[in-house]
Amino acid sequence: MRTPLLFACLACVTVAIADDASKAKTDSKSAERVLFDGKTLEHWRAVDFAGGGEVSVKEEALVIGMGQPMSGVKWTGEALPKTNYEVNFEAQRVDGSDFFVGLTFPVKENPCSLILGGWGGGLTGFSSIDGMDASENETTGYMQVEKGKWYKVKLRVSDARVDAWVDDKKIAGFDHRGRKVGIRIEVEGNRPFGFSTYQTVGAIRKLKLRELTDDEAKSAIAEADKLKAEKESQN
Repeated sequence: MRTPLLFACLACVTVAIADDASKAKTDSKSAERVLFDGKTLEHWRAVDFAGGGEVSVKEEALVIGMGQPMSGVKWTGEALPKTNYEVNFEAQRVDGSDFFVGLTFPVKENPCSLILGGWGGGLTGFSSIDGMDASENETTGYMQVEKGKWYKVKLRVSDARVDAWVDDKKIAGFDHRGRKVGIRIEVEGNRPFGFSTYQTVGAIRKLKLRELTDDEAKSAIAEADKLKAEKESQN
């Protein structure tokens, strides 16, 4: 007579274990990976730009020295995700007057770059989309950059969109489905993931990456579809 009760208990245990395994999988995806420890340049290498400035660690920040015209670093650690991920960091223009963040990153099999403070000091956007740079595509924007101020930056790449925020304000985004996504030839050395500056000293700190959970990835697709439908209805 105890057998049904025993099976019921075993079934509950099995369900609990499955739930725990599912939760562990979700938690592992949402866990942040520290890409820069604030102490060393482990897993980072200076890009061999002609006239590139020194790359160093100062006051827990990765500092990209002023180049003539460009300087930069690239990630050399284990492979990073190509889609459904989020990058968070803080960035500062230490000196100079052009872009202090030129973050090159993967969008599935293609590279793309987020530009902050370019083309004379304040331009923002993504390069390149359908062959057009951040200065001439639909992501073109502007921000007032204060030298010596830390800006909180978030980049999100999903199967449908690429979006960026500065200090929790969305500054640029686009639906990459069916688009030609690429980079300028100058930042080829930053692939697959890296930072560059243009005649500017830039600093990066608190750099972390996490994969989107399955629910977040599904929600990103749904939101992208909604935005695309709204845009098409306005045309």
